[in-house]
Amino acid sequence: MLTTAPRGTKDILPGEVEKWQKIEKKARELCHLYGYQEIRTPLFEHTELFTRSIGETTDIVSKEMYTFTDRGGRSITLRPEGTASTIRAYLEQKIYNLPQPTKLYYIGPMFRYDRPQAGRYRQFHQFGIEVLGVDHPAIDAEVISLALHFLNSLGLNSDPKHGGLTLHINSIGCPECRARYRDKLLAYIRDNIDQLCPDCRSRYERNPLRILDCKQKQCQTVTKDAPHLAEYLCSNCDEHFTAVKHYLDLLNIEYVEDPRLVRGLDYYTNTAFEIISTSLGAQSSICGGGRYNGLVEACGGSPTPGIGFAIGLERLLLLLPEDTTGSYRPDVFLLAFPGLSYDFAYTLQAKLRKENISVVMDYLQKSLRSQMRYANKLQAKNVVIIGDEELETGTVTLKKMDSGEQTRIKLDDLVNYLKK
Repeated sequence: MLTTAPRGTKDILPGEVEKWQKIEKKARELCHLYGYQEIRTPLFEHTELFTRSIGETTDIVSKEMYTFTDRGGRSITLRPEGTASTIRAYLEQKIYNLPQPTKLYYIGPMFRYDRPQAGRYRQFHQFGIEVLGVDHPAIDAEVISLALHFLNSLGLNSDPKHGGLTLHINSIGCPECRARYRDKLLAYIRDNIDQLCPDCRSRYERNPLRILDCKQKQCQTVTKDAPHLAEYLCSNCDEHFTAVKHYLDLLNIEYVEDPRLVRGLDYYTNTAFEIISTSLGAQSSICGGGRYNGLVEACGGSPTPGIGFAIGLERLLLLLPEDTTGSYRPDVFLLAFPGLSYDFAYTLQAKLRKENISVVMDYLQKSLRSQMRYANKLQAKNVVIIGDEELETGTVTLKKMDSGEQTRIKLDDLVNYLKK
């Protein structure tokens, strides 16, 4: 139907969009505080960018991407996440020639053909950051710190009534570590393959680490006593993870070491983390991220370390306290009589806006009573009444809508009065 939005999409209407603006404003403020700059990449990319970076065996690439052939015969995909596009821009625009490290952030829509549910849509929005060019474990802790700082600034913390946030961390090592661990994990699961869910049976040979992250009960039972990847870390990876925890301790950030945390994208290495909320049910992850030291090279660049995170804004909105957001309230509603006073109000409206005062007025030639009802519905802070008497005396009547107090003010003093 032409009057129905596609499944898995959502209109963001006035009254709700102000919540989004508040979140986006806070994200930009904090990124500026931490030294991150905004990047905006295209909504679609060549499909190969995602198959090479995310991994062909991942659920995103194998099941969830919106891919089509354009008129030039090229395979194009709507971006399912922001990291790969950021890496492509980093290489194509030669950002690596600028002073390093590169610290970037993005806010925008992503697309995945997923089963819609609360806080999860096929067009969804992410706030994410990426740091390229530095491998020091202190930056891992900074990235985690920024994510928590952002969530805390919106009123979320470890209290179950206010988000119930918990930081989970793990190290998934380097390719050499995982190769050794993969053999041990395959041997451990081999005799119980038939008990796995269909998805995990297909993952057994292609991507067995993802079995550890499966939420199906039968798979969790099979892997309950599986060996931990941390036991197979090489000395470099083990030292890096120990140092990350050291810097988190310096920042007084509490965390849970989670050996089952492996993340869903193939490009992750070393540090992996999620911020979990107790208030979201099964879909409990509010933020996910980690290190991806081989991704730039996989996309055709020189070996370059990187780390980042992404936060789903739809899911975040489910957690926000109601009193942290508010609808638009104009500073002034101009209530004018027909005729000369209406023309005067129309020009006054323009003057007030030049002074950065939010103002609206009636364009439907409503009665004065209807105009006042309209001002009430808009929750205008003040109503300025302009009639023939006001024009003759060079004054206006100002009514404070919250208190009902009315004051007669000289027109010359109106701007200063409102700015106070």
